Amino acid sequence: MSQTGTLRERRQQSIDRCAQVTGVGFLTGGDVTLRFLPADANHGIVFERTDCPGSEPVPALIDYTIPRERRTAISHQGVTVEMTEHVLAALAGLQIDNCRVQLDAPEPPGGDGSSQAFADALLQADLVEQDAMHPVFVVGETTGVSAADGSEVTVKPSARPALAISYQLDYGPRSPIRPQTLSIEITRQSFLDGLVFARTFILESEIEALRAQGYGSRTTTDDLLVFGADGPMGNQLRAPDECVRHKILDCLGDFALMGTDIHGHFEAYRSGHSLNREVIRRLRHTQEPVAAARARRSA
Repeated sequence: MSQTGTLRERRQQSIDRCAQVTGVGFLTGGDVTLRFLPADANHGIVFERTDCPGSEPVPALIDYTIPRERRTAISHQGVTVEMTEHVLAALAGLQIDNCRVQLDAPEPPGGDGSSQAFADALLQADLVEQDAMHPVFVVGETTGVSAADGSEVTVKPSARPALAISYQLDYGPRSPIRPQTLSIEITRQSFLDGLVFARTFILESEIEALRAQGYGSRTTTDDLLVFGADGPMGNQLRAPDECVRHKILDCLGDFALMGTDIHGHFEAYRSGHSLNREVIRRLRHTQEPVAAARARRSA
């Protein structure tokens, strides 16, 4: 496998005490309490359903994902956690590698549809460096996936030892959401400054269909961005390009399912969670992590 640039290794991190978020689940409409708990080095990120006594933790890794539209869910031995992406984006953006995420419902609190509530809670719990290095996956060759509607995600080697995400959002000339393009190199600061606040968005025309399926019973236009013909309804944009920022936030959460840092450049066109997961699945199974290559060379 070819390597690009110089590895930017770092020590693993966890939090030093519990952090808590409460709220309402977007899907079930139920009250939810989520707690972030410290974890040892090399533990990784796992979700624990306290409302399912005796169940095993669900690792936040691509191998545990299950098919879902409009969200990313993970499942293990019959226990499922829905809508993990905004929690995972907060953990990845703050470079928290080892954490037990406990929740008493099938999904995290929805908050305002961004990662802000989770990041705010985690920032109240001091980060602690641990005596182990976080694994790094250096993209060695271009890999891509696409769908019949023309959406696609490609990841290619990067000249810099970092994760970069570029996203092109374009729903066509009749959409109330204008075309937007943004490219961000992911760091803790760029996450806090440019991504954490970006909210889930949806068209007014899609709301009734989702409610007919039992979703969003307690969700209103105050909770996320609902676009009508003239723009956001009952809400104001936090940035002119908030929608594309949220798409990159979703990518960050989905790409965290690799379980490592990634040094590479993702380029996405109208992609959603399904394609995000597929490119990580393909990356994991067709390219070789740097750590494994190093181990064989030193053996």
